[in-house]
Amino acid sequence: MRLLAAALLGATVLGGAAQAQSADPPIRPDQAEFRGLYKELVETNTTLSAGNCTLAAERMAARLKAAGMRDDQLKVLFTSDHPKEGSLVATYPGTSKKLKPMLLLAHIDVVEANRADWTRDPFTLIEENGYFYARGAADDKSQAAIWTDTLVRFAKSGYKPKRTIKMALTCGEETSGAFNGAEWLANNQRDLIDAAFALNEGGGGRSDGKGKLLVQTIQIGEKAYQDFTLTTTNPGGHSSQPVPDNAIYVMADAIAKIRDYRFPVEFNDTTRAFFTKAGAQRGGETGAAMQALVANPADSAAEAIVNKDKMLHSMLRTTCVATLVDGGHALNALPQTVTANVNCRMFPGRTAEETQAALEREIGNPKVTVEQRVKGKPIAKAPPMDPAIIGPMEQLVAKHFPGVPVIPNMATGATDALYLAAVGIPTYGVPGAWGDPDGNGAHGLNERIGVKSLYAGRDYLFDLVKVLSSK
Repeated sequence: MRLLAAALLGATVLGGAAQAQSADPPIRPDQAEFRGLYKELVETNTTLSAGNCTLAAERMAARLKAAGMRDDQLKVLFTSDHPKEGSLVATYPGTSKKLKPMLLLAHIDVVEANRADWTRDPFTLIEENGYFYARGAADDKSQAAIWTDTLVRFAKSGYKPKRTIKMALTCGEETSGAFNGAEWLANNQRDLIDAAFALNEGGGGRSDGKGKLLVQTIQIGEKAYQDFTLTTTNPGGHSSQPVPDNAIYVMADAIAKIRDYRFPVEFNDTTRAFFTKAGAQRGGETGAAMQALVANPADSAAEAIVNKDKMLHSMLRTTCVATLVDGGHALNALPQTVTANVNCRMFPGRTAEETQAALEREIGNPKVTVEQRVKGKPIAKAPPMDPAIIGPMEQLVAKHFPGVPVIPNMATGATDALYLAAVGIPTYGVPGAWGDPDGNGAHGLNERIGVKSLYAGRDYLFDLVKVLSSK
């Protein structure tokens, strides 16, 4: 979801500084080697339906072993009931016995891709018109490949960091309710991934789509994902004798109430900093309203202006939206059962139980039951805006992308950071690679990432890991 999060910044920062993309330089030898690793990972199908994350994990482990890492530093883990949904945990040792490790996290599973719908084979890496095309080219195999490549380069060069560097490449992030490797590691192998902090997807940059990099973001917190199943039942009957008490009508009324309900405005440290900084850069009516709302969250006039932007509206609150409806059993019969899925993205700190209670209160009809689709998911927790971590990110953006602003961002989507935060590992979405305003086809058709974006992001993240592992 990383490029999508960056793309959603949209017009928020169009008034900010921008960096022009230069002409294509010749590919460096180290970039050519990285391209081979990236290609191998991308072309390993890791969809839930037909793919194999364990195979992808094994292939990345083989790359690290060939670079000089030992077998005891490389662990491919899977459960007997999910043999193809494995993870790789690599441990690159540091010299300090006092510094806690750092963790590099990326998911290697990808969204389904139908060959008939794509212009190109989704599981063949194709470079065309300045882009790499493939499913997972951006989300999230670009980052998984960069993390693996970083450890390969460290091992080959004999780099000795002070802080131990761990890497977890996991499966299951893209499918709610599927076996999730990050969750499993957090709950069953906590010591193996124990770290002072983790670096993850969720940050990144955004271009104007015409060759200029407009902004880099650092994800500091995210919403929690939860689906709720709404159900209404009725004895039904013959359609020739309709009655007002119709299961479809009851469900329609419930969905309409959810549509009309707006959760209250909330701020945390991340969104407060985002609205202040991005509002000043954006300017105009919306920029002024963003800053006014920070000063007074009860300013209804400012909120009305900000709410016109769907991304800003979502950053301010918990949101719930109907996404699926299923009902009835025959064309000529009154419906007996109707279900609907309501997808909620809960503001950090908000629980599924209180969100469920809010839905039930707004629906106000005991004939509609509301149930959590996946129970026991952790509460979203925003990590601290730690200057020891944020500072180097900002300094390296200034070095690699001169003049480009860096803005803290709370993702309105969700990543596996949720599971690490639940066990006390603060997790940050890193700057680096950038996307276009259209989201680069992530989760959709013809997914792509800019060649320059990928290579520049790789250089940035290599330096970032080196800096953060040296102190």
